[in-house]
Amino acid sequence: MFLKFQFLGKMVLLDKLLPKLKERDSRVLIFSQMTRLLDILEDYLMFRGYQYCRIDGNTGGDERDASIDAFNKPGSEKFVFLLSTRAGGLGINLATADVVILYDSDWNPQVDLQAQDRAHRIGQKKEVQVFRFCTEYTIEEKVIERAYKKLALDALVIQQGRLAEQKTVNKDELLQMVRFGAEMVFSSKDSTITDEDIDRIIAKGEEATAELDVKMKKFTEDAIKFKMDETAELYDFDDDKDENKADFKKIVSENQIEPSRRERKRNYSESEYFKQTMRQGGPTKPKEPRIPRMPQLHDFQFFNTQRLSELYEKEVCYLMKAHQKNQVKDSIDVDETEVGHPLTAEELEEKEHLLEEGFSLWSRKDFNTFIRACEKYGRNDIRSIAYEMEGKTEEEVERYAMVFKERYKELNDYDRIIKNIERGEARISRKDEIMKAIGKKLDPYKNPWLELKVQYGQNKGKLYNEECDRFMICMVHKLGYGNWDELKAAFRTSPLFHFDWFVKSRTTHELARRCDTLIRLVEKENQEYDERERQARKEKKLAKVCFSPS
Repeated sequence: MFLKFQFLGKMVLLDKLLPKLKERDSRVLIFSQMTRLLDILEDYLMFRGYQYCRIDGNTGGDERDASIDAFNKPGSEKFVFLLSTRAGGLGINLATADVVILYDSDWNPQVDLQAQDRAHRIGQKKEVQVFRFCTEYTIEEKVIERAYKKLALDALVIQQGRLAEQKTVNKDELLQMVRFGAEMVFSSKDSTITDEDIDRIIAKGEEATAELDVKMKKFTEDAIKFKMDETAELYDFDDDKDENKADFKKIVSENQIEPSRRERKRNYSESEYFKQTMRQGGPTKPKEPRIPRMPQLHDFQFFNTQRLSELYEKEVCYLMKAHQKNQVKDSIDVDETEVGHPLTAEELEEKEHLLEEGFSLWSRKDFNTFIRACEKYGRNDIRSIAYEMEGKTEEEVERYAMVFKERYKELNDYDRIIKNIERGEARISRKDEIMKAIGKKLDPYKNPWLELKVQYGQNKGKLYNEECDRFMICMVHKLGYGNWDELKAAFRTSPLFHFDWFVKSRTTHELARRCDTLIRLVEKENQEYDERERQARKEKKLAKVCFSPS
């Protein structure tokens, strides 16, 4: 396999660079635009024995989170993270890495900047190094140069709130960029890179970056002056230049007066005008009573809404009638029964107890996390559910689970919620049945990795051989049903299938389908075995009855 890599300049450079980074305990992010190239890099990392993770556009959400957690966890042995520039450049925190390698550059410089920011996140404790691979005298140099110009224009035009019409690349310019350095490429004779060349290549890259920075600085100065060509400027005229001409922009900035703050005018209201006029000089309006506000009670917080509403209505009713009584002037007698009574000490205590009884600190996010955890682990696995909850102790989750079990019908959409939970628990139960069936199948064999036999019947198929099926059943028993990524990795690293390219190239979905087929065969074989056992016990019992002495 190394013969394939030694003819690729970037791969040879990467092969020399990674051991140096490994020695200093660095961790590396490698970005590329093409998933096919990520496949090649993945084969190379497996060939060299580097542990890695990968994210591209085909990676699912759960697998994506699992890869990030595996890479970021303390003491992780993952050395390299392969990412596609578009799919892996947003919404990911990989602060545990301190080296970023851009294997190929994007026409849009913002995409590469977002990819670099995956390591410049909160929690980064090391200095981050960024290596941008570029093949000399190729179109890549022009791509990077044009990306720098876009960044300069972005800083000058867009970031300052101005708009400019950007010139598009025409056909001749593209053809010139593709032909750039073609003669140098075909006439080059150097084909090997030694360990001593690494430092020289990096130093040369730093010099090229410095030259490009100087070039971009001149481009920025020309862009500020709106320079149209090398000889003429937009503000040049035919008359003689005045050396002592005042700086107009400086004068404007120094003498600019800050405009006054604009205030929104209220629409004219006739009734409001007369209210204000009559109020002037008149008696002050008595203050409205402060009505106690009932807190917002969500259904998933499991408050006693009915009783709390009764107490709040009683309290509000008393305050409103007492306020109306104070407003009545020259009243001789007012019946106390009409006003009512305030809440008693027992009722106030009861209200406080009801407010504490509910789960006021549980948000909608916490509730949704609890439901998803119940679907994943089942309602009885409190420890696993509490592990998924952020900011909640196991005792709090256990108390909430008990109340949820008793009062789940108070939820607005409880039918859908319970169906989803029961569907998840059915998957867990089915998984347990599968593991028991596989264990029962393997128990009679002393060494099932070599001795296991599968009764195919008429449905053996031609794609998978018996050795592959035996390995798959044993690995599922070891790893657990549903861990298809680990199963795929086991096939790819096992020496038994080193040259079996068909099995090593199967996707996780294809392996899952084959595994389900084998499980159905195993379950059918177990059922036939149980049926034979029951029939033998029945015949033995009948024979014992027939030959027993009368």
